[in-house]
Amino acid sequence: MRRLVSLLVLIFFTVPFGLSVAGCSKSTPAQFCNGLDSGPVVGQVASITLSATLATTDESLSYGQIGQALNANAIDCKGNAVSVKSFTYATSDTSLTNADINPGTGSVCAGSWNRNSGSGIADFTTCTAPKVPSSTHLYFVTATGNGATSNAIPVYVHPTVTSVTIGGGTPACQGGPNPTVTDPSSECCPTATTAPSTNVIYDGVSCLSQTQTARLVAKVYTNGTTNPADNITCDVGNLSFAAQGTNNVVTIDESGVATAQQPGSATITATVSSSGSADTAGYFSTCPPASIVLTAQGQPNPQGPISVALNNTQPFTAQVLDTLGHAITGLTLEYTSTTPETLPGAATVTPIFPGSATITAVCQPGNSGGCNPAPFSQIGLNGNGKPITSNGITVNTVANSSTVLYVASTQSQYLYPLDFTTNQQPPLVKLPYVPNSMVITQDGTTIYMGSTQALMTFATASNSVSSANTNVVGSVLAVSPDGSTLAVTDPTRQTVTLVSSTGTITATYNGVGTHAEWSPDSQTVYITGTAQSATPGTLGPAQLLVHSLFNGWTAIAPDQPYNDVAVMVPAIGAYFAGDKSTEARSYCSSSSFGAGTPPIATNALYPIADTNATALTDRLAATADGKHILGAQASGLILSDVSVTLPATSQNGIATLQACPTVVPPNYFTSSAMTYPLTGVTATSITGVVPASSSTVSFVTYMGSSGILPMYLIPGSGGKGTITPVTLTGGASLAPVAGVFSTDNLSFYAGTSGDNLVHIISVNTSGSTPTAADSGTPIVPNLPCATGSTYIVATPPCPANVTVGTPNLLVQRPKKSTTL
Repeated sequence: MRRLVSLLVLIFFTVPFGLSVAGCSKSTPAQFCNGLDSGPVVGQVASITLSATLATTDESLSYGQIGQALNANAIDCKGNAVSVKSFTYATSDTSLTNADINPGTGSVCAGSWNRNSGSGIADFTTCTAPKVPSSTHLYFVTATGNGATSNAIPVYVHPTVTSVTIGGGTPACQGGPNPTVTDPSSECCPTATTAPSTNVIYDGVSCLSQTQTARLVAKVYTNGTTNPADNITCDVGNLSFAAQGTNNVVTIDESGVATAQQPGSATITATVSSSGSADTAGYFSTCPPASIVLTAQGQPNPQGPISVALNNTQPFTAQVLDTLGHAITGLTLEYTSTTPETLPGAATVTPIFPGSATITAVCQPGNSGGCNPAPFSQIGLNGNGKPITSNGITVNTVANSSTVLYVASTQSQYLYPLDFTTNQQPPLVKLPYVPNSMVITQDGTTIYMGSTQALMTFATASNSVSSANTNVVGSVLAVSPDGSTLAVTDPTRQTVTLVSSTGTITATYNGVGTHAEWSPDSQTVYITGTAQSATPGTLGPAQLLVHSLFNGWTAIAPDQPYNDVAVMVPAIGAYFAGDKSTEARSYCSSSSFGAGTPPIATNALYPIADTNATALTDRLAATADGKHILGAQASGLILSDVSVTLPATSQNGIATLQACPTVVPPNYFTSSAMTYPLTGVTATSITGVVPASSSTVSFVTYMGSSGILPMYLIPGSGGKGTITPVTLTGGASLAPVAGVFSTDNLSFYAGTSGDNLVHIISVNTSGSTPTAADSGTPIVPNLPCATGSTYIVATPPCPANVTVGTPNLLVQRPKKSTTL
């Protein structure tokens, strides 16, 4: 029996042990981090990362403020994520009166959390600022879990921040942090998250060239003052800087090192971590262009003039230097052309019809950023926020083309569309109303006609009126080169209105416009006229209106009435016709600066840049080569040729235009004028000065009689011009009241009073002396006089016994020639 009991005992202890050994033999053996058979095990918590972002930027809290809940993540020795049931958070503030912590979430209270408040109030919901703040402002927070402890997060506690200002560094801190100085800036303050930087300190006022770097520093204040006693810069920790308004002027890293990018200036904000919204702290400037040189690639004369064959693409290169002489790359420039027949693209042009055009590259600030932008209060500081234009290059294209001529009259309800490629008499097109004005888009697709009843839109592809907008009445003064916007004036309501191509009114100003012209980039329109009158039926004082995409409306009271406007080539301003003088205004503003860092700028827009008292003019036009402003006056029967010298500089030996000055002097443009009598002409008014795009000849149209069309032979640089009268077939009773050149400059179409025909003037500029003659075969539009309706108003009415209107509204568009 004793032996049986002993056997049972042995089986009882042996069998489970055997089963246990068998079971262990099937489990995964422990994997040690070092690959050996002992040490930390893979899958166990090896390290904890606590709020990685705050580890580099710190957390900064005003007294009584609650910080964000922290986020802890655990990994093993192989970098694999490890799940931890819960983390416990702790603070280095053992008193729990300045940087108390919620041990479950890691949320810091800059003071003391409520605990055991009673009345159902949950713990860690109310933060009470310290009654007596400690002189220590920096504390650290950690998280623990599964035996591991995280990195420490710096937490700064401090009084409420009321202002942050960017400025130059503190001299006593140039050798390194020195928080004991009076009124320290941020480079004086060692922080727990940023290492001292060796970058130069940005002074908050000057400009840096592209790719140059500087460190932003600032001062932080409390109590609403900037007194040194209220400087808490060294108590708030790391500052985070950001550029506002545009993201291409400067980039700023987490250490506050700014790298200059594209020209322009930007407002800089500084944020104290977790302390609330960003404060506007200062300003940063990337140096603007000082010069732009445009060259034509592959041309023997890369500065022009150049010849480009029809439909060939000509590339251009723009080289830009900033105000410190450093090259600028990646700049967004606009390329503009003085005529639609040469289409500007991204640094290329493609002539689609014969003619001449001047190409320029423009750095133009704009509301959406643009080139060289600036906050409105800093326009002009360091030259930011002001435009600059390159030298112009003249492109000539010789080829055959034909014309579609559109003839209308302010005395008729009909339009006459003549296509010279068909050699057929076209039918008249009846209009809804009698037009008082007519313009055509540069692409030739759309004609707009104003009237006292509606704005009429005529589609040239279908030869039909596509719409009549009764919400827009008055005279059409001009259409933008891109065809997007019309300038319209209503003398009855005394308004000047900008209207989109879809018929939407986009901007309105009080006054009456007489003439208008757009800049080639379609961003600015100059409108002459009068201000609103308090007495109905009378004109107000003289007024110049300018509307730009950047500045909106600008109303200027000139020292004399402006009769007309001609935008300069390149378009760095405009000249204005006057009875006392012909004046110029620059697109550069005149800037003055007040106190502050940076200084607050005040800008006078479109200041006087030239006054030529010799040239007394009613109508004006600029030649496409940019060398002449041509004007004519009826009372003196004179033509004035104003030779303009633009402000120039040199870049690598190549002449180009200067950047805008801080203050535009009254002689910023210089000019000299020659006057020529319009001999044999009897004129009651000048209706137009029409130069060829080739800048070789110009015609003068007028109301009156004499049977003469004056042709002005435009001289070269420093030469003297000549007026040659072109005799109109039909006698001395005729007067050329309106006119337009064909695109190839070989024909001039003159609508005449006296016979109510359109005379074709053949122009030959191939020889040393240009010539012109009436072809003797006029166009007969036969536009019936408008009569008998309230809604059909002729201006002026046709004389008695006259049945056809005077063709005083002419526009044309080019068309591919059917002959080679």
